[in-house]
Amino acid sequence: MTAATILVIDDEPPIRKLLRMGLTTQGYAIVEAATGKAALDALAAETIDLAILDLGLPDMRGHDLLRAIHERKPDLPVVVLSSRDDEPGKVEALDLGADDYVTKPFGMAELLARLRNALRHRLATQGERAVFKVDGLSVDLVRRIVRVNEEEVKLTPREYDFLRILVQHAGKVLTHSQLLSRVSVSADPQYLRVYMRQLRQKLEADPERPRILLTETGIGYRLKAPEEPAVAG
Repeated sequence: MTAATILVIDDEPPIRKLLRMGLTTQGYAIVEAATGKAALDALAAETIDLAILDLGLPDMRGHDLLRAIHERKPDLPVVVLSSRDDEPGKVEALDLGADDYVTKPFGMAELLARLRNALRHRLATQGERAVFKVDGLSVDLVRRIVRVNEEEVKLTPREYDFLRILVQHAGKVLTHSQLLSRVSVSADPQYLRVYMRQLRQKLEADPERPRILLTETGIGYRLKAPEEPAVAG
C-alpha cells in the first residue's frame, strides 16, 4: 500500500525536523512548507493525503490558510498544531473544518494517533459504514437501532440525531456550534450538555467517567473511533 503523504506547514525548522523524523519512521512521506504561500503551492503540485498546520505562520493567518486549503481541497484532513493554548483559536479552526488539534509541546505518540484518526475518518466518510461499533456500542445507521453490549437502547429522536452526527464523524472533534447547527435545537450550549449527559447515561458503563463519548473541554465533543486508545474525558 502506498504511504500517505503529509504536508507539514510550520515556520519553525526544529519542529519540521522533529515531525520529519517522527513521521518518516512510521512510513509517511513528508512535504514541508514554511509559509502559507509555500503550502498552497505544494497542494497544487503534490498529491497530499493530510496536512499538519501550525496556526502561527509569518505570511498569513493560519485560519485564513485553513479556509483556503478547504476551498481547494474540501476533503483533505487537517490537523492543527499550535503553541497557543487558547480555546477560541481551536474552536475557530475546528469550525472552519480542521479535523483535530494538537497543542505544542506535543508527544509524537499522541500526534500519530490523531493523524490515524483523521485518515480513518476520511476513509469512513468516503465509504460510510452501515453499522458502527466501538467498545460494546453498536449503531445501525440504516435501521436506526442502538445497542450496548447487545442490549437494545431506546433513544429519543433528538438523542439519536446527536449520536448519528457523532458516529458519522467518529474520532473527530465537533464543536458546540457544529453539533447544534446540525440538529435544530436552541443555540445555547447548555442544551447540548443536557443531551450529552442523557446519552452518557444510556451508553456509558460509568457516565461520570466516559470512555466513548469524550469531552473536549471548552470546545465540544468527540466520539471514540474504532481502534482509538481509550481516553477518559
